[in-house]
Amino acid sequence: MRTLKINFLATLLLVFSIGIIKAQDAPKMYWVHEDVVKPSMIAEYEAVCKDLTSNLKKHNIQELNVIVTNTSDHRYLWVSPIASMADINFSAWETLSEKMGGTAMDDLFDRMNKSYDTEHDYVIHLDEELSYMPGGITQTPEGQDYRKFHYFHYTPGNEDAVREKSAAIKKLFESKGSKVHYRTYKSGFGNRGAFYMVAVAAKDATDYATKIAENNELLGEEWPKIYGDFQASLLEYEMVEGQMRPDMAYSPEK
Repeated sequence: MRTLKINFLATLLLVFSIGIIKAQDAPKMYWVHEDVVKPSMIAEYEAVCKDLTSNLKKHNIQELNVIVTNTSDHRYLWVSPIASMADINFSAWETLSEKMGGTAMDDLFDRMNKSYDTEHDYVIHLDEELSYMPGGITQTPEGQDYRKFHYFHYTPGNEDAVREKSAAIKKLFESKGSKVHYRTYKSGFGNRGAFYMVAVAAKDATDYATKIAENNELLGEEWPKIYGDFQASLLEYEMVEGQMRPDMAYSPEK
């Protein structure tokens, strides 16, 4: 199978281990495959993706576990957990191609390839120490498919300061019992530049805005100072709106 045809699906969000780390203490790592879809081809792209997901379920492909997000700027992020860089492979598509038979899967990818000209693959790491989810960390809180992704870019030499200020923010959220929960990811292999990405889930845009307004009031006078101090340590900030796509996600039955 040609690499171009199977260089499509994967994952988002996990951390490299440095030194000897026990397996149960190892940070979570995610492989993210990103398709930048042409606005005029979104309907066709999604139709192919849903067909692909349907076939994954039909044949119960074991080598793949993926969640999907699409963003307001027409990017589709396919995020899969990996234990190490060695897990970045396309064996799932080879298996699916055999199960579907003939050129069926190649035909699907031929249709999909017309939907975009740009794609990226990279790794991100879930930083549980800087994440705030008192009830336990999950990427897919039930009933909350809306997402705001906050990217906090920094220079590598300033990472310690950024991390220290991020920890101060989490401490404030904990002390106030904040209802705004978030997961923090760190840039990894394949990313351009260093950043922390904070993902916040909500029911929709209105629910998100309400949560933030209530949270700002809850945090009180300490919040502007702590957040302002954090911002002063950054190189750049960007925010991306997204939506989880459970209709494209896939998890095998055991």
